[in-house]
This record gives sequence, C-alpha cells and structure tokens, in this order.
Amino acid sequence: MPSPNWPGPAPRADRELRRAALSVHNDARREFGVAPLAWNQRLADAAETYARRMAATNVYRHDSTPGRRKLMGENLWRGPRGVFAYDVMISTMVDERRHFRGGAFPNVSRTGQWLDVSHYTQIVWPTTTEVGCGLASNARYDYFVCRYAPTGNKDGITLAPGRSLGERGR
Repeated sequence: MPSPNWPGPAPRADRELRRAALSVHNDARREFGVAPLAWNQRLADAAETYARRMAATNVYRHDSTPGRRKLMGENLWRGPRGVFAYDVMISTMVDERRHFRGGAFPNVSRTGQWLDVSHYTQIVWPTTTEVGCGLASNARYDYFVCRYAPTGNKDGITLAPGRSLGERGR
C-alpha cells in the first residue's frame, strides 16, 4: 500500500528508487534492531532538488542551507554516471558498519574518525522515522542524496545495536 505522502503513481525510475531505498535502509535497520523507515515524498523532493544542484555545479558537498541540519539529516553519494544501481549506492553507506562500534556519538568508530561511520549511523539512528532519496546526473557523475527526519548523529547520545535511544553517553 502506498504511503499517504506519495502523490500518486510514480514513474518507473522513481518507484524503483523508492523500493531500493526502503529495502536497503530497512534491512540495515532490522539488523541493527530498530524500527523501519517510511518513505516521505517531501524529503525525496528536497533530496532530488539538492542532487540537481550538485549535478549542475559539479560541487559535491553537504547542503549548507541554514537550518537544514536541524530539519533533516543527509547522506550523499557520487559515482560515475549510469554505472551503479540504487541499492549499490545505498549499500556503500551501509557498508560503513564494519567500522562501527557502539558508544556515545561521535565516539562510535573503530577507526577513531566518526566520519567513517556517519552514513551508516544516520541510516540506523533509532529516532529517525522517515527517508526520501533523489538522484540527478551530469555528463560525468550520478549524484544521489537521501534525506532523513528526524535527523540523527547527535553528539552525546549512546548508539548501540538493539539499544533504545534517549540515554546520554557516559
């Protein structure tokens, strides 16, 4: 059954993006022991708009629009145009779990660098309930963006598989 946020029948590419995004995200969340995400078309539209901006400018970096970080988390991926499927794009983010260790954020990486797990931790952040993703391309690259609400990766919060959130790290 479609989400009430979905405006109607989507073009095949949009349906496939949505299917792959929810499947890979929710598989990772199930493995981590947290509730699945729902698709949010508003987040997907914002993600696609930002992906289009990166494709047009060929500038690959997080959206610095004031207030965006309070409203929605963001994961980015860039790769050669037309080479990778949606599930592969998202799986590269999930693969960061190999560096993850439970602890108080940002001290959650076996490498000592929280950026080595930041895509993964946003994907499995327990209080995040919605996701929306978008893709845009230029002549060389595909730019893939996922947006999340509520945002995750909050300092001082303990993050561990199967553990409820809400405690401050010690």
